[in-house]
Amino acid sequence: MTSKASFGVPPGAIAKVHIIDSGFRLSGMATSCLLTPAMENFDTMPPLGSWCFLVESSTGRRVLFDLGGPSDISSFAPSVAGAVQQLGVTVEGSKPVAKILGENGIDPARIDSVIWSHGHWDHVGDITAFPSTTDLIVGPGFKEAYCPGYPTKSDVELPESCFEGRTVREVDFSYNEAELKVGGFRAVDFFGDGSFFLLDTPGHAVGHLAALARTASDPDTFIFMGGDLCHHGGEIRPSPHLPIPAEVRLSVFDPFRSHDGALFRELNVKRGRKPDEPFFDPVLTVDFPRAVQTIKEAQESDAQSDVFFVFAHDMSMCDVVDFFPKSANDWKLKDWKQKALWGFLADLAPAAKSGP
Repeated sequence: MTSKASFGVPPGAIAKVHIIDSGFRLSGMATSCLLTPAMENFDTMPPLGSWCFLVESSTGRRVLFDLGGPSDISSFAPSVAGAVQQLGVTVEGSKPVAKILGENGIDPARIDSVIWSHGHWDHVGDITAFPSTTDLIVGPGFKEAYCPGYPTKSDVELPESCFEGRTVREVDFSYNEAELKVGGFRAVDFFGDGSFFLLDTPGHAVGHLAALARTASDPDTFIFMGGDLCHHGGEIRPSPHLPIPAEVRLSVFDPFRSHDGALFRELNVKRGRKPDEPFFDPVLTVDFPRAVQTIKEAQESDAQSDVFFVFAHDMSMCDVVDFFPKSANDWKLKDWKQKALWGFLADLAPAAKSGP
């Protein structure tokens, strides 16, 4: 694992970061809906959560990055319930993030902005639970694609209530005189203090955003909030920057049992892939080449020893990280990255052990 100066994050302040689990789970999703090529003995995804992040600046400004799944899908366009039924998946409703904050002493009215990584229903949560004074931040092209919402715009799943009476601000990465880039991505310094950057990560959905928060200094550490730039660890790992080690540990509950990394490298090769490329390519994209390029660019960040990459549906986080109301800033001291990094291989172990 590397820690290179070329990662290119400007100096700045520290942000306070919390990872929120709203309780949302999507169970029974066919692997083929998200990942390709197919893999033997891996037909169904594990139950998928949808992590959210509370980020606070050095001056006390608070924002949320994603809101997870909604507590009631019937509040969305009928196409959402139809898709859930067609896919044969089970949705466990989440608790609104605004309610979770309130139960832990944070008034939802104190949230300056909600940032959506993108406009899919399992990320936008219940924004109507926040007052109209809370701005909504979205990526490039979002307004044209989604606003003013269903039913006026009949081909979208987000209802008009998401936008009514609320300031919706679209990030403009082109208005960037300094041509700021962070980890290879076009970036915006959201708070203006170098603590929290929004990243242009196109491909999966219109206006897809990721984010990077500085969690410590001297040395700097960061949490990279990946949204849906990938849906499984096997979509971004291994990589030329982060090959599978000789021995891997798949579970925090069995820390002394190691598995032969060669089995997983051979699994990639026998499926016609290189040993140091991800096991899967993305399926759900609006622009497949750009989605693949975004993943390749994120791989360099993922390989940094001082960067903790967390995508929205990364179930390797379970039983590793401390969820809200506890802080995530001490992730490196607590070794969360190393504990979670190769946990996704547990999903692939049956295929790796089945032989050619």
